[in-house]
Amino acid sequence: MKKKYTRHLYTAWFLFLLMNTTRLWAQQTVGSIEGTILLADGTPGALATVQLKGIKKATMANGNGQFTITGLPVGKHELQLSMVGYESVSQIIQVENNRPTNVTIRLKAASNALDEVVVTGQYEPQSIKKSVYQVRVISSERIRLRGALNVMGVLNNELGFRFSNDLTLGTTDVQLMGMAGRSVKILLDGLPMVDRGDTRESINQIDINSIERIEIVEGPMSVSYGSDALAGVINIITKKPGAERLGITARIQEETAGSDYNLLTKQGVHLQNVGATWQKNGWNVSAGVTNNTFGGWQGLSEGRVNDWLPKDQLFGHGKFGYRSARANVYYRLDALKENLLSQGAENVNTNQARDQKYITNRYVHQLQGDWKVNDRFQLTGQASYTDYQRRTQTTILDVSTGLRTLSLGTGEQDVSKFTSQTYRATTQYTASSAFSLQSGIDINLDGASGARISGSPTINDYALFVSSTISPTARISIRPGLRFIRNSVYDAPPVIPSLNAKFALTSKLDLRVAYARGFRSPALRELYFNFFDASHSIRGNPDLKAETSNSFNGSLALQTSSKVKSTLGFFYNDFNNLISYGVDPTNPSISMTINIDKFKTTGATLENVFTWKDLQATVGFSYIGRYNSLLSDTTAYGSLPTFIWSPEVNTNLTYSLKKIGTKLSVFYKYTGKRPSYTATVTADNQVSATLTEIAAFHWADATLTKTLNKFLILNAGVKNLLNITRLANTSTDTGSAHSTAGPVPYSYGRSYFLGISFQWYKN
Repeated sequence: MKKKYTRHLYTAWFLFLLMNTTRLWAQQTVGSIEGTILLADGTPGALATVQLKGIKKATMANGNGQFTITGLPVGKHELQLSMVGYESVSQIIQVENNRPTNVTIRLKAASNALDEVVVTGQYEPQSIKKSVYQVRVISSERIRLRGALNVMGVLNNELGFRFSNDLTLGTTDVQLMGMAGRSVKILLDGLPMVDRGDTRESINQIDINSIERIEIVEGPMSVSYGSDALAGVINIITKKPGAERLGITARIQEETAGSDYNLLTKQGVHLQNVGATWQKNGWNVSAGVTNNTFGGWQGLSEGRVNDWLPKDQLFGHGKFGYRSARANVYYRLDALKENLLSQGAENVNTNQARDQKYITNRYVHQLQGDWKVNDRFQLTGQASYTDYQRRTQTTILDVSTGLRTLSLGTGEQDVSKFTSQTYRATTQYTASSAFSLQSGIDINLDGASGARISGSPTINDYALFVSSTISPTARISIRPGLRFIRNSVYDAPPVIPSLNAKFALTSKLDLRVAYARGFRSPALRELYFNFFDASHSIRGNPDLKAETSNSFNGSLALQTSSKVKSTLGFFYNDFNNLISYGVDPTNPSISMTINIDKFKTTGATLENVFTWKDLQATVGFSYIGRYNSLLSDTTAYGSLPTFIWSPEVNTNLTYSLKKIGTKLSVFYKYTGKRPSYTATVTADNQVSATLTEIAAFHWADATLTKTLNKFLILNAGVKNLLNITRLANTSTDTGSAHSTAGPVPYSYGRSYFLGISFQWYKN
């Protein structure tokens, strides 16, 4: 009996311990973590690795960047996230009892990343290595290290980029791979920017503080992005809310203009910026304001006149959006007010001076959204409306009395208005890993009015496009594409084709080849914009034809390790009906837009990126040839070379002193002379070809970036170390219809800057 009682007692005690141990175990393992991983641009961090330090628990994020880890003890855990091309993140997470802990974490692109994620021209965000296009990326880190005040200050060190300045109008145009800016598509978050003239002045009318990164695709992208994408695409991608619940940022930077600087009189360059972001339960809001003031630079001018015009820019942007596991939608407003002041010389006889103000107001409304219906099918929609207005206000100042009166000269009181509507919708269907299909519709509606515009013209462009990605093996990706166009003004080509292919020759060597039929329609500004004042006589041409091109490009990319990558690229473009400026046959004193029968560009680039310990470096070389327009007339000019060549070399070096939180950077570029042949008439009335050149030059910047604490970052340095202001020029053609003979203006000389940035985030 006693043994039986003892046995029952032991059994009860064992059951008691088992129940309490089970209860204790249950209390310790009912916690879980549910999270979303976002990349720097707000897209999902698909396939990111997630693990917990000290516990054998790990998983990978799905295609939407989501992950779940269950069966965790209650308490604090260190969550570790990693992804190729992004900085690893460690974050302490408090796991609660009987309820999941929700987190949203943003991954930042690694400053030495050789395989960043890109979106331009892609069906969905993917790494550069997988893209069929050769894409260049300028990260937010490089923008910050440069202390840049505008996009030109970022791109001027890149291979293939050149800039030409019109000091009369205070505008700057970009050239890419030997092609003028009118053939370069400027995108803001994938939607086109609007320009008043034929130059891409909008590239410096974007708030530099709102930019997350810049993606550059060289070569025709007409199938994907339509007109103006002959030379390539520059896609400026703005910042998206990160993992923080609340964030506040600010930036102040002061910079000299040559040796000119005075805070009180606005001499030099002065930048102030403030921004804020908030998000909760998928909803997000952000806003920012930037004021960028340039006091002008007198240079070689005298009296009241400046070589470089004073400019005041006020930027504002706001965004409101919602993101869920399968959908993302947002509205964004970008606003600009820009004032340029051109002060005329005083007439010593009348004591009067003629001053002009150029006042620009631009509002860009964007609505974008995407919906992942399931793992195979996705819808994307984009719409934008741009209201652009530039006003010219001319006054006559009596210097002795200070009295101003309005000038009544031709074109001296004018308002030019441009409106642009863009509607774009795409569908993407993934049948398997070997085949996917994208189709879409693109509608562009442009209108203009003003005293310098002939009538109130409109151009409506409607397009359907389709492309597919075919991967017969894991090493081959082929993307054919077609674009069908209907235009309200001119006869568009019935179809624009393209073919891109990528071959993984080995695990380390990738070959990309492409053919594209380029296409650019005449813009409203080229068809109907007439510009007559004291300095300009330009007439639009409503009889222009659309430009077309046949373009071939390719590249070999060798990545021997995660720290070394070399890319050899080559291109050849053959253009027909290229639009340029010529002489009006009815009046030789007037310039007008005309079609040139032929134009070609060709060249090669070599870019090397490597990281060694604390040193990050980029070394590049390009050799670009432009077609000699006089070549065809051998009877008049004799034997001439087909192409006229110009080299470039660039280097970016950044050394990290991690112990003191400091980075030292040097940015260098050599731009070779730009030769051209022009027709000249000798004293005996004989026509001959004369070689003219814009001189070569070296450009270098040096900067220091130091982290003061978790909130403050100091930025200082010297720009234009070699004090370049003007380039010697033996030609009367400086690349602009507004140009005159003499040296080509390039910069206002060596400048020094000091800035400080503030950032505060609360999760």
